[in-house]
Amino acid sequence: MSGTQAVTATPVQLPKDTTAVGGPTRRRRGQQVGGKAPVWVRIVLALICLAWIVPTMGLVITSFRTQDAANSTGWWTVFTNPANADLTLGNYSEVFSKADMGTAFVNSLAITLPATIIPILIAAFAAYAFTFMVFPGRDLLLILIVGLLVVPTQVALVPLLRIYGSLGISGTFPAIWLAHIGFGMPLAVYIVRNYMATLPKEVIESAKIDGASHFQTFWRLILPMSTPVLASFAIFQFLWVWNDLLNALVFIGPGVNQPLPIALNQLLGNQGQGWQLLTAGGLFTMIVPIIVFLSLQRYFVRGLTAGSVKG
Repeated sequence: MSGTQAVTATPVQLPKDTTAVGGPTRRRRGQQVGGKAPVWVRIVLALICLAWIVPTMGLVITSFRTQDAANSTGWWTVFTNPANADLTLGNYSEVFSKADMGTAFVNSLAITLPATIIPILIAAFAAYAFTFMVFPGRDLLLILIVGLLVVPTQVALVPLLRIYGSLGISGTFPAIWLAHIGFGMPLAVYIVRNYMATLPKEVIESAKIDGASHFQTFWRLILPMSTPVLASFAIFQFLWVWNDLLNALVFIGPGVNQPLPIALNQLLGNQGQGWQLLTAGGLFTMIVPIIVFLSLQRYFVRGLTAGSVKG
């Protein structure tokens, strides 16, 4: 070769434990990557699942048993002695005829939906202000709101009942709406604010440069990005309001506006008789919460764990 010198390139070998992008990762001693869980972990998880499944199975089976069979033998006799199971569908028809579960179901929806949606919207506005806006006394006000979490809700029942009586709204839907909104607001503000604090500040700064107002930034950017935490709190609030008996008895009471918990409570006799009807009604009330949880479960863990770690 004229005037040139041939150069042979020697390939450079990277170490096996390099952490470069695309290279093999370094495995620590005792760390399992993509392996199966230990046996003891699977045993513990199986026991936990069994502890939840067995009572639910007993509830389902008892709801299909006659009163004599439910009082004389346990629900497991359906498997040990199927010939004497005494299964029937009469419990469900009796529940709907005695407790008017259809009307109570509609009342529960009328109570739960506003008492779930309104606190979430108000808490989202408040959390945005506490996170991205600066005003005098912001930190002190946040501490006061979060401090309300330690106040038992039972201490506010009698004062609220007197206020509602003076306003003439006792036994109406607005009375229990306001109660659940007030009781659920501190926790909602605390959870949503912690989540919004983890959102990238660059998005807010870019919106300010583009001339977006606080409302536009909140509605178009922060609210869609906060969907996981809003959905996770919606599950908590929905389940709490749907299954709440104490506030329903205090602010609504038995009558035309009674929700499902009060209707279920009326199925049980003074001496505990007719409890097989209670299992049938309880199974009916579980349908909507199960649907809500299954439809929002993909946001559940992500919304609760956001803000717990950095990065």
